[in-house]
Amino acid sequence: MTTKTISPSQPLPQEEGASTKKLSIITYGCQMNVYDSERMAGVLRQGGYELTPDAGQADLVLMNTCSIREKAEQKFYSELGRLRRLKQQRPGMMIGVCGCIAQRARGEILERAPYVDLVFGTLNVSRVLDLVQQVETASEPVLEITDKVLDGDLGALPVQRDSRVTAFVSVMHGCNKRCSFCVVPNTRGPQVSRPMPIILDEIRGLADAGYREVTLVGQNVNAYGSDFRPHRSDFAALLEAVQEVAGIERIRFVTSHPLDFTQRLIDAMAGLDKVCEFLHLPFQAGADRILKLMRRGYTAEGYRDLIARIREAVPNLALSTDVIVGFPGETEEEFLETRRMLELVRFDAIYLFNYSERPGTVAPGLPDQVPLADKKRRFDGLLNMQKRISLAANLAYEGGTYEVLVEGPSKKDSAKLTGRTRTNKIINFPADPSCIGQLVPVRVTQAGLYALSGERESSRVEMPVIAGV
Repeated sequence: MTTKTISPSQPLPQEEGASTKKLSIITYGCQMNVYDSERMAGVLRQGGYELTPDAGQADLVLMNTCSIREKAEQKFYSELGRLRRLKQQRPGMMIGVCGCIAQRARGEILERAPYVDLVFGTLNVSRVLDLVQQVETASEPVLEITDKVLDGDLGALPVQRDSRVTAFVSVMHGCNKRCSFCVVPNTRGPQVSRPMPIILDEIRGLADAGYREVTLVGQNVNAYGSDFRPHRSDFAALLEAVQEVAGIERIRFVTSHPLDFTQRLIDAMAGLDKVCEFLHLPFQAGADRILKLMRRGYTAEGYRDLIARIREAVPNLALSTDVIVGFPGETEEEFLETRRMLELVRFDAIYLFNYSERPGTVAPGLPDQVPLADKKRRFDGLLNMQKRISLAANLAYEGGTYEVLVEGPSKKDSAKLTGRTRTNKIINFPADPSCIGQLVPVRVTQAGLYALSGERESSRVEMPVIAGV
């Protein structure tokens, strides 16, 4: 879980005569939430709102929340308390809560925090300006939650992007999977794919604006198109269409589900030169009994076989995953099966979570809940092992030269620029800011656990060979 404040990096035209008001958006969670925040910023820009990174100076603060983990909710309510103190100092400040917690909790937020002015759900993004204007003219808080995707949310909205080089593009809303631990179907609803022409129009607009990379995002992105009636489509067809957009040099996507990873998609990854050699594919647990309790629909061996087929087709693939430890009923032996999965597959990175109960899901009712102390011990053990694996994967890049898309200044060293390889490795290196937005060759001089250091070169680009399963 991450927290991000959308920065004012790309202005959009305002409505004529609109006065400028300050807007701050605090975003919790995944790329889908970041994309939603960028769309809300774009819509509100047309109503005279201008982004500021300082919530203390904002006329409107929107909290785009995530409910996928208990810790995310705790962090949200803590931040909400801080905003209450700011509002006491500046009574005219408007506070809005949106996203997954708002969709799930609904009126509960206003009961717990009556100083909040606006609450709306994940399916009301296109209505944000109308709702804010209602608050401005109303004498009481506004609550709007819908359980059906609005046409406006499927269509094109103005977007105020956080980057001028790379962009998220949503391809769908919701998810039809019913994993026993996951709250997404309750907070995002069933799967609804965006029409391909609308997606492509958005990507062409990005290419015209100088963007070089797009990341296609969805809760289960590789199930794209399976809900279209009467003619089904698939995610491979979408990748093939995006491949043809002139100006876009790189294509990424997240998040995928093993059950929907078809051979046709594997072939598309191997055959489309713009699709990057990087994949995020959650496995969640390494024991078959736990996977069955999670309702994941595959076995540990089946997952490993899938990874082997993908790596055979895409030999330079870098891989990340999601892992949950301490799922109800998980024994010590079953935890060791998860550890064995990490040892065998050798992921470049993992997103590791202690199991936490989510309202409205099945897992809290399962027997044999794992004590917190055992969760923490298992978490720490896996994390330490994965650090060694991740560092070893990064060390293999030392001395090689790789094509890097330069995204902007390094966050940790303003004298350097930062970018990513096709395999999603972050590289920081000294170079002139005129390189931002360009694809440049960089030789890796030093590998760290989370990022690489390098120097710009003019030599040819070489791709690493990453060990298979």
